[in-house]
Amino acid sequence: MQTIEGKRFVRIALTGGIAAGKSTVAARMAQDGADVIDYDFLAHILQEPCSPAINPLVEAFGPGILNDQGGVDRRALAKRVFGDGAPQSAVATLNGIMHPQVYELARNREHVLVSDGCSHVIVHDVPLLGEVMETIPFAFDAVACVVAPEEVRVRRLVETRGMSEAQARIRVREQGSDASRLRYATVVIDATQPLEQMFDYVDNLVEEWFDEE
Repeated sequence: MQTIEGKRFVRIALTGGIAAGKSTVAARMAQDGADVIDYDFLAHILQEPCSPAINPLVEAFGPGILNDQGGVDRRALAKRVFGDGAPQSAVATLNGIMHPQVYELARNREHVLVSDGCSHVIVHDVPLLGEVMETIPFAFDAVACVVAPEEVRVRRLVETRGMSEAQARIRVREQGSDASRLRYATVVIDATQPLEQMFDYVDNLVEEWFDEE
C-alpha cells in the first residue's frame, strides 16, 4: 500500500517482452478501473518539440536527431544509439537522459490521479522493467509479468507487424530474456491461454488489488 498526501493507493508494475501480450493486459486492467501509466507513451512525449529532454539529447547525439518540427526523429536517434559505429556508451547516455524524466512524468501523473481521487490502483506499464528495477524510484505492491514463448511472439510479430522471421527474432532477443523479467515478478500472466480465460484472471487480480485499498 502506498500513500500520497495521506491518500492510499496500490501501485502495480506491469511488464512483458514485445508481442507477449502486455498491451492487451494493460487495456483490460484499464477497463477494470485501474489507471495505467504507459512509460512508452511518456517517452514519446519527451521526444516532442520543446520537451525538457530535447536539449540534452541534442547535446549528446547532435542536431541531426531532430525532425523538421524540432522533435526527435526516432530513426535518426536509433542510428546514433544502436547503429554501426555507435559508441558502447550510447545506450547508457540515452537512458541517463530519458529515464529520470520519464520517472518524473510518471510521478506527476500519479500525484494528479491520487489527489483527484480518481484511482486506488495505479499500474506502471514498464516494458523493460527487468533492466531498471534496481534504479526505478518507485516501490511496487506487486509486479505482474506477461509471458509467452519466443515462437509465439515471433509469429505474432510476423503476422501483425509485417516483420520477417529474422527481424522478429532480433526484436524479441534484443529486449532480454523472460528470466530477467520474472526475477522480480510476483504475478505471472500466461498470454498463451484463451483470451477470455486470461481476462478472467486479470479481472480477479485487479479486483484483489482494489480490495487491498
